Amino acid sequence: EEALAAYERALALKPHHLNAILNRGNALRELKRLEEALAAYDSALALQPVQPDALNNRGHTLRDLKRNDAAAASFARLLELAPDYDFAKGHLLHAKMLCCDWNGLAALAETIESDVRAGKKSAEPFGYQAIADSPRSLKRCAEIYAAERYPRAPVTLWNGETHRNARIRIGYVSGEYRYQATAILMTELFERHDRNRFELFAFDNGWDDGSEIRGRINRAFEEIVDITRLTDVAAAAAIKQRRIDILVNLNGYFGRARQGVFALKPCAIQVNYLGFPGTLGADYMDYIVADPHVIPPGDAGCYTEHVVYLPDSYQVNDSQRRVAERTPTRAEEGLPDSGFVFCCFNNNYKITPAVFDAWMRLLKQVPGAVLWLLEGNAAASRNLRREAVARGVAPERLVFARLIDLKEH
Repeated sequence: EEALAAYERALALKPHHLNAILNRGNALRELKRLEEALAAYDSALALQPVQPDALNNRGHTLRDLKRNDAAAASFARLLELAPDYDFAKGHLLHAKMLCCDWNGLAALAETIESDVRAGKKSAEPFGYQAIADSPRSLKRCAEIYAAERYPRAPVTLWNGETHRNARIRIGYVSGEYRYQATAILMTELFERHDRNRFELFAFDNGWDDGSEIRGRINRAFEEIVDITRLTDVAAAAAIKQRRIDILVNLNGYFGRARQGVFALKPCAIQVNYLGFPGTLGADYMDYIVADPHVIPPGDAGCYTEHVVYLPDSYQVNDSQRRVAERTPTRAEEGLPDSGFVFCCFNNNYKITPAVFDAWMRLLKQVPGAVLWLLEGNAAASRNLRREAVARGVAPERLVFARLIDLKEH
């Protein structure tokens, strides 16, 4: 808020100051005032149409607004002006995959793969994992990204000391302590820690949404520390001050992440878990929790972290999740009265052309069957129906599910 006020004062003095307009947009985006941020970037581009930073930030804001086709257009324009702009190819790829726009996708993915092998800053790991051709390529991508954005701090906060706490202190760092997938999976695990052996501290980079899940989280931890407005250095100092023994990163390169805090190494043991099941490519991350399916033992060498294997599944879940009492009819969900329903409710960016090819072959072989997918955004639904027609499948055989409350889901 203070930064925004300063930029607005600057613009009152000099209305066409390009950096003030751009940074005002950045402050608005941080405050989640996305439409206003978008207008600021458009104002900057009206003043200087070849401003790469404005195009980049505009693309990210459009993606935040789930206008992924427009975001892809912004990133495409950015690459026309600045072909080597850091990680822009990956941003374009991810925006296109979010709206299932596969035109030129194969060539773009091939270029990114070649760039990663050459050590270029071409893609961020989160989007790249959808198309990476091997775990080794994903490791290389993560190493490039970590070295550029989150290198190990020259002076780290932990220097080999042992805290000798009466109970082991575990800190969980997350931006998703609310009604969101990470917390929906994790909450009962927080509750089930043996309080005779462990003390739990939450370092929160998000917000309290007042949900039932958040209420359970509030009760599960000894302390919840709001790090949203702290610098990485201040957040790491807060962790060090609480004598944390094990620090768990529940974001990695996903969501409201704080990887820079881990780069300062505020405690002895740092763990990558759940939010990003790929390697973080950073030598200050000590372990990743996995299972033999998500990381086959033969691939363990493709992770900079030591792999800790759980015997069955690495993914925890909450046994207290409730199921709605009433089951909707097929008609209410737009499904035919009869016929087999294939479904996949994953995020749209995980659908690749090769997987879609297989699905369309299945529909052709099973008369009356439909494919039920999540409607992440209107552009994705439109593009997928067009891709179905191109493969000889009637568009009405794709049905799109609206987002609903978890109990109804």
